[in-house]
Amino acid sequence: MGTGQKRNRLLVPEASKAMYQFKYEMAREVGIENQIQGDYWGYISSRDCGAVGGAMVRHMIQTIEQQIAQQGNPSQTIAATNTNTQQLS
Repeated sequence: MGTGQKRNRLLVPEASKAMYQFKYEMAREVGIENQIQGDYWGYISSRDCGAVGGAMVRHMIQTIEQQIAQQGNPSQTIAATNTNTQQLS
């Protein structure tokens, strides 16, 4: 997909660089990093791209679950996350 066709927008634009690095870390974890040519993902199958996205989501959920477990109050963690997201929109 060309850069002019990107429809997904980050809720926190300042996280762009970190999300870019995170995507490549997950590609390495999934085992397809060597198939990516520079920043071009056109030769990567949809299945492999989905595996990278799935790994990203699993990792993000795991991070939130760990935060909830450490704080001991899930509703407080979720409320804080929602407040931060709404302030950035």
